Amino acid sequence: MGVAIRTAGDGDRELIVRLLDEAFQDDPVSGWVFPGDEYRRTTHHRLMAAFTDVVLAEGRVDLAEDGSACALWLSVPADDPAPGGEQPESDEFAQMRRTVDPENERVELIGRLTARVHPAGRAHEYLWMIGVAPGRQGEGLGTALIGSVLDRCDRDGLAAYLEASSERSVRLYRRLGFEPAREPLALPDGPHMWPMWREPRTTG
Repeated sequence: MGVAIRTAGDGDRELIVRLLDEAFQDDPVSGWVFPGDEYRRTTHHRLMAAFTDVVLAEGRVDLAEDGSACALWLSVPADDPAPGGEQPESDEFAQMRRTVDPENERVELIGRLTARVHPAGRAHEYLWMIGVAPGRQGEGLGTALIGSVLDRCDRDGLAAYLEASSERSVRLYRRLGFEPAREPLALPDGPHMWPMWREPRTTG
């Protein structure tokens, strides 16, 4: 059975934030940024809201029609150094920290570290985040959301990029054609992230 997918709008913001917050409560990287269950439950949603606002303004959010899953995508041109910018004078990451959790330096650091390893020089679609409601995981919703964009990438000859936050998700993304883009990114005193790149597949 297919998954009905639509492009989210501003009216879907709260649904997207809630979905991402629930989906990433047990994620290793979220646990590193917001250590401690109670701290994460009360603060994590602010970072998900900040991410959602960026992508609603600058990219596209694909949403399962029943609200069970969403994927946040940014189209990165060849001449863009990385989402968020690589310029050391950029204050974007510091501003996000001030907005989300001013005393938590990891909110700023996670943005700087992922921007530093983001490939440059080729246009690509960037899967920033994908979230599936905890009760619906394992049903193929995430694969369906990603697959719709990868099909377009293949038609347009466009690459795709993401950072996997667990070894389990690495295996999933490999099945979709992604391969490691570089050595895993080791977060200070924390888990790894796996930058992954997918070349477009040609037919015929």
